Amino acid sequence: MQVFRFSVSIALFAMIFSVAWGATHSTAQAEVTAFKQAIAETAARDGDVAAFYRDSGYASLWTGASNTERKRRAALLDAMRTASMHGLPADRYDADALMAKMRNAKTDRARGILDVEMSKIFLRLSRDMQTGILKPAEIDKAMVRKVPYRDRASYLVNFARSTPKAFFKALPPQTNEYVALQKAKLSLETQIARGGWGAKVNAKAVKPGQSGKAVVALRDRLYRMGYLKRSNINTYDAAMDKAVRAFQEDHGMTVDGTAGASTLKEINKSAATRLQSVLVAMERERWLNRDRGERHVLVNIPDFSAKIMDGGKIAFQTRSVVGAGDPDRYTPEFSDVMEFMVINPSWYVPRSIATKEYLPQLRANPNAVSHLEITDSRGRVVNRATADFASYTAKTFPFAMRQPPSSRNALGLVKFMFPNRHNIYLHDTPAKNLFGREVRAYSHGCIRLADPFDFAYALLSEQTSDPKGYFQSVLATKTETRVDLKDPLPVHIIYRTAVATPKGDMQYRRDIYGRDAKVWKALQNAGVALPNVQG
Repeated sequence: MQVFRFSVSIALFAMIFSVAWGATHSTAQAEVTAFKQAIAETAARDGDVAAFYRDSGYASLWTGASNTERKRRAALLDAMRTASMHGLPADRYDADALMAKMRNAKTDRARGILDVEMSKIFLRLSRDMQTGILKPAEIDKAMVRKVPYRDRASYLVNFARSTPKAFFKALPPQTNEYVALQKAKLSLETQIARGGWGAKVNAKAVKPGQSGKAVVALRDRLYRMGYLKRSNINTYDAAMDKAVRAFQEDHGMTVDGTAGASTLKEINKSAATRLQSVLVAMERERWLNRDRGERHVLVNIPDFSAKIMDGGKIAFQTRSVVGAGDPDRYTPEFSDVMEFMVINPSWYVPRSIATKEYLPQLRANPNAVSHLEITDSRGRVVNRATADFASYTAKTFPFAMRQPPSSRNALGLVKFMFPNRHNIYLHDTPAKNLFGREVRAYSHGCIRLADPFDFAYALLSEQTSDPKGYFQSVLATKTETRVDLKDPLPVHIIYRTAVATPKGDMQYRRDIYGRDAKVWKALQNAGVALPNVQG
């Protein structure tokens, strides 16, 4: 009997333990199920997020008690709070609201819902920091740049494997340009808080030797901008002349030391207006957040310049002429790869130019534009004396037009090709006088170079020991010749009105196509705001 009683006691204990353990296990299981079910349901509306959580077994990324997840939460909140440092709209990422939700997530279901919400906030912030908040083509049809968007799911996968702070730090462009823009942003915001650059210069022109109120206003404004030391001199002296020249140099203007109407217009632009240019440039820099190539060609449209960059430094630079100030002639923004140059090129007249500009002339006079060769669909030269140009319209004009190689050719003696659907390239030009002008927007969209031969030598230096001799020998043949680049190099055609010097100082250019104004309006609509103080 005693043995029996002992056996019964063991069985009863086991039964009681089993029931108790089962109840505890069921509770824990229910909690896990509630958390995972909340994640699955909440993530279902976003395919990338749903796939990430499914692959991880619906494990938490943010809301767990582990030290790793605490660091993730802290890094996300910090990135949200500092988003405005990148010129992103502060209200777009409400860290305080997220903190409140974290405090109120007291059930497993609430925690699961919050985990997914934090992942969605993370995805939005990460993409905004890395590739911008706007889509260029939606702002202006000539902004055809392809933004290098990363796969959304990869952000979550890579973040889960990374050190949280390091991940966020690596998202924005890692360029000297972006660092300089951030520095300029902070400096301008500080200046605006102090009242800006003071009173504007109320004059049509201020010249050396002059004195009076306009000179004092110019002196004070140049002092606040950092171009002059503090003084009480009210005469336009040598120091002011030097300061004006430095300002003109920094703003892409004719350097003559006289504050004429054009110079005063730029001097009178407020610190807030310059900050606007910086914020737009930061967004544009994010659109180009990609590997640009150790060696590449960089064309900045408003700067009227073309550069060969090598290892982050300017290896060659020349002035350029860009598309005229007509929407049909604007130079587009995009990136491609330069593959070859053509020495002694023919100019094959684009149909739009042939029909819009030359056909009306031919209808009035068959011998007009005599420097151009007119050919039919078989390549035969058309006899102008017998051709009835008056019978054709822009739609029915059946001929092609070509200008043979010569020093008078519209493309000059060399063109640089990166085949693209926009039919844009870099080239020489016989119209050398345009390079002396302050604003150089005159072409049909292509980029004309002031020093095309030197540009060619710089390119060829990578593949021949005597680039000049080789180029000149081909040029002397007067025959159209294609020369392939052994190492094709990327070409980036950009539009920046706020640009950094190699030393990191900011320079500004005019918004010749009004594109930055459109980008700024879109940024404002997205929530980006300037300080209230102007000046």
